[in-house]
Amino acid sequence: MNYKVIIGVFMDKITEIDDNYFMNEAIYEAKKSLNEGGIPIGAVLVKNGEIVGRGHNKLIQNNSAILHGELDAIENANKDARLTGEDYKKSTLYTTLSPCPMCSGAVILYNIPKVVIGENKTLLGAEKLLKTNGVEVISLNNPECKELLERYIKENPETWKKELEKVDNNTTTK
Repeated sequence: MNYKVIIGVFMDKITEIDDNYFMNEAIYEAKKSLNEGGIPIGAVLVKNGEIVGRGHNKLIQNNSAILHGELDAIENANKDARLTGEDYKKSTLYTTLSPCPMCSGAVILYNIPKVVIGENKTLLGAEKLLKTNGVEVISLNNPECKELLERYIKENPETWKKELEKVDNNTTTK
């Protein structure tokens, strides 16, 4: 019997379960944003299997130009004690939507090695930028993430249009 294969399959299942668990926490954050009148995008920063930062999109609630869910999670990870460079290198960012160039830049700046995305069909971000800079990118194609944002866009077309106009209707990089 090849125990390495069995252990490898078992570890893949554990990783899949962990990814789904942490994505559900990011979805919880997205729903918090929605309940506050904001865009339903959420994120959690995980270090060594523990959530160290949570956040959600606060562009509308805080009249902010930069408070995306990913940046909010990274910022909130530093509330109790500032994370070290080594902490970021041991972290994974879970986000319900493909990260924009700004959020991808923060991931690269802080050397976060892995980003797990809920979905990237509704809006494609700067995934190529992440990959080019050595970040592992995994998309779960989570139907709940997709449905949350699609419903928001359908129910708030003018708000969504105004937010996209601010970034020239582009969330990718060249």
